[in-house]
Amino acid sequence: MYDTEKLRKVFPQTSIYKDRSTNAIFKAAKIEAFLRDWIIRKKAGPDGRVADTEALSQYIDSVIPRQSERGALEDAARSNGETRPFLAKINISFNSNANYYCFELPDLGFSFSNTIIEDYVWERVKDDLLKESGGWGLLKLGYMPPEENKKNGRFTLLDFKNFCPYTVRLDTYRRARAAYDDTEEWMDILLGAIDYCADGFQKQGNPAADTWLAKHTMLTRLLPFVEPRVNLIELAPQQTGKSYIFGKIGKYGWLAGGGSLSRAKLFLDMRPGAKARGLVTFNDFVAIDEIKSISFSNDKEMAGIFKGYMEDGFVNVGGNRVDGDAGIIFLGNIDVNDMDARKDMFRELPDIFRDSALLQRIHGFIPGKYIPALSPNMYMDGWALNTEYFTEILHQLRTPAETMRYRAIVEELVTIQGSDISGREQEAVLRICTAYLKLFFPHASKEMVNALKFKQDFNRYCLQPAKQMQFTVLEQLKIINPNEFGAKQMASYAVRND
Repeated sequence: MYDTEKLRKVFPQTSIYKDRSTNAIFKAAKIEAFLRDWIIRKKAGPDGRVADTEALSQYIDSVIPRQSERGALEDAARSNGETRPFLAKINISFNSNANYYCFELPDLGFSFSNTIIEDYVWERVKDDLLKESGGWGLLKLGYMPPEENKKNGRFTLLDFKNFCPYTVRLDTYRRARAAYDDTEEWMDILLGAIDYCADGFQKQGNPAADTWLAKHTMLTRLLPFVEPRVNLIELAPQQTGKSYIFGKIGKYGWLAGGGSLSRAKLFLDMRPGAKARGLVTFNDFVAIDEIKSISFSNDKEMAGIFKGYMEDGFVNVGGNRVDGDAGIIFLGNIDVNDMDARKDMFRELPDIFRDSALLQRIHGFIPGKYIPALSPNMYMDGWALNTEYFTEILHQLRTPAETMRYRAIVEELVTIQGSDISGREQEAVLRICTAYLKLFFPHASKEMVNALKFKQDFNRYCLQPAKQMQFTVLEQLKIINPNEFGAKQMASYAVRND
């Protein structure tokens, strides 16, 4: 476990006390971790704790409405002219047929078809809304009655303040990381940032290597948070925290549950009226959960669209080019006895996920079998890095300039040898390495690449795991399509030793 006093000194404004009993209030209210930490900062005393939990509960109730309160919000907008300010996730779209912007509040059931942003409001709030094509914010709704003899009543956006309580400075974060010589301690700090206690991963009788692997694998789930267009799959036991990481930690990703998914939802809604952009266009990742039971409106169409988007980062839908930086993450549960790269781990999945051309476009397999089932002592209880701040950092590290910066370091560090090197395989390994580098060594620079300690740590924390993640994908390709991949061998990847 890390030194909490040092953490508070290195991160004086962005460390927070995560109390299990207080966190239980937020969990009961189904509040995401980043919203929780924002509220705790507003309500905590000098010691970091929230003394009045009743007042806390009342504040949560007042500022974050539940979907069941949609009717009350509609009535307030219509009867009073405006609602109270409240926190919500908002997405925006331009209705080109009617020449106005509209919005949706997905958690409250307000859709593009019955909303409008009037021009005078748009001019005032567009900078914040366009920054992330919406996002979380403090907003207020009004109502525009239907015109005479028309059924065009709309809920209006009256005000929006972007939810970003920090000024994120990457250089400050990099200097803070440089204060830690021990990468193991930094790994524990990252776990605390996503609400897990590093000591809880230690199991009596288990070797230290297993504990390290469990912690590292848990953090591997963060790669899509920090690297654009990284495509992953995880088939793991239940109750290991997959849904929590991808659905509750940050505000820039989307977790789609089991059931039915459509092209319109994921990529582009072509229906008349608002031509709404899909999830991949304004999220850092789209995680599709419970893939054993998922269904698509048209499997053949979706397979083709997935393959095109996962390969190139864009796809044409009905003559419209749809671009995105979102990684595609597939999540599912399989029997623990099937969690072996040499076995067919995909045998119970729908046919769309047994297409070798689709599987080739997955950069890595997250070895979720190494993560133990979550227990109470695995949850953070003490000072830790603020989740909201941490996920903002990860989001900022996804920019093209940052990605090129870290990729250049990876290219300089890694040598590749082989007689038949696959371009997709090489890109997968290097892309995952780049994501790991951002996560574990955000302070990395070209001046560090010749340092022996840095090379050793890079090999352990970045290169070896990246190779193994792509190796597992190749092994599954051999099982699914032995004619094409049966004799295929991975290239040799090593840290440059000159």
